[in-house]
Amino acid sequence: MAYSRKQRVVLAVVPRIVAMLIRVLGATWRYEDVAVPGNVRGDQVPGPCVYAFWHRSLLACVHQFRNKDIAILISQSFDGELIARTVELLGFRAIRGSSTRGGAMALRQMAEAYRQGHRCAITADGPKGPAMVAKPGAVQLAQLVGATEIGVYYVLPERAWVLKSWDRFLIPKPFSRVRTAWPEKSGVSLPELQAALDKSVAMLS
Repeated sequence: MAYSRKQRVVLAVVPRIVAMLIRVLGATWRYEDVAVPGNVRGDQVPGPCVYAFWHRSLLACVHQFRNKDIAILISQSFDGELIARTVELLGFRAIRGSSTRGGAMALRQMAEAYRQGHRCAITADGPKGPAMVAKPGAVQLAQLVGATEIGVYYVLPERAWVLKSWDRFLIPKPFSRVRTAWPEKSGVSLPELQAALDKSVAMLS
């Protein structure tokens, strides 16, 4: 994708600033896991595995799961490029594509990351929603690599700024408690994935 001179400057500067701010702000957050009996945090599960989560939790997720070389699907857009460069500075492997642009190639790249032993994460309702309505990307990836289940989680700050975006994006406030729900893993179908993600939200209600 070709970028204007102004966009190139923004891409060179903004991700470094944002990544630094995430590290500083995230250092004040207090994490708490809420899991069904016998379940463990997804970042403690050895790869390869497939996980899905809601787009609005992305900021808290990238701090909580930083520096674990998790492969994450990011849309092919200017905003997506900003996010991709930021998460790479926080120790993620950004795979570019979405359900609307570059989807097939992105799924193949995610599948390759899976086969290399990586944990793979997909925002189930990204990049443009509707909010909290699961799209088939995570299911398609699981089917492509022969995974028998999909892990799900939901990250919810106790205190947060809520943006007026399609997903009501969450920015946890300093020193907020941030809870992460880990329900049972989903089967490899869209209705099962939606149900598991809905349960992750209900666990923190």
